[in-house]
Amino acid sequence: QVQLQESGPGLQKPSQTLSLTCTVSGGSITTNYYYWTWIRQSPGKGLEWIGYIAYSGSTYYSPSLKSRTSISRDTSKNQFTLQLTSVTPEDTAVYYCTRGTGAGRSYRYLEVWGQGTLVTVSS
Repeated sequence: QVQLQESGPGLQKPSQTLSLTCTVSGGSITTNYYYWTWIRQSPGKGLEWIGYIAYSGSTYYSPSLKSRTSISRDTSKNQFTLQLTSVTPEDTAVYYCTRGTGAGRSYRYLEVWGQGTLVTVSS
């Protein structure tokens, strides 16, 4: 079965760039037709969809975060990454990498989740 695991620093200072990596095992990130998706969860905003990189390599981001978000992949390592620039304390959340089955933003598409990693933005 496919498994996803997030990794990256748990503490960030304001204005820095957050970088998280999702390592996928048990399946290829290039397999049709999956959408490798980042979401986050915080007390203030609840569950928030960030964006995805599709099996084809195409990307799509939440309009509210698009200007600061970049999702990329390394197919040789079967990994995909999230970079979020100019972070503020409002970006503090538990970040999840997921596998989705649709190109939309419905959480119903997200069938497999990583365990999540807490990122705290604080000076």
